[in-house]
Amino acid sequence: MARKGKVFQSGIFAGIIEKEGFEYIFTYDENFLKDKNLKPISLNFPKTRKKFSSKYLFPFFFGLLAEGTLQEIQCRKFKIDVNDHFSRLLKTTKFDTIGNVTIEEANE
Repeated sequence: MARKGKVFQSGIFAGIIEKEGFEYIFTYDENFLKDKNLKPISLNFPKTRKKFSSKYLFPFFFGLLAEGTLQEIQCRKFKIDVNDHFSRLLKTTKFDTIGNVTIEEANE
């Protein structure tokens, strides 16, 4: 079963980031793609219907994660292994990220 997060750009739903097995997948939302006024979330993710996939958490999303002491505090608080980057992404990037992209854990 895939774990998922809803990706927002300036509060607008942009797409889904998910981890299925050992693969990470990002897919844009159809409504986000249709709106010509909305820019892609990153230069590495141009607006397209194709799914982006990787064996590793995409550097763009990894860059949203805290480092150092804040990372340690977050891992203790949420009981997350320091190397479980996807869980940290889902649990800690809903607010106060660098830039205008946030992620909210998708509860199915």
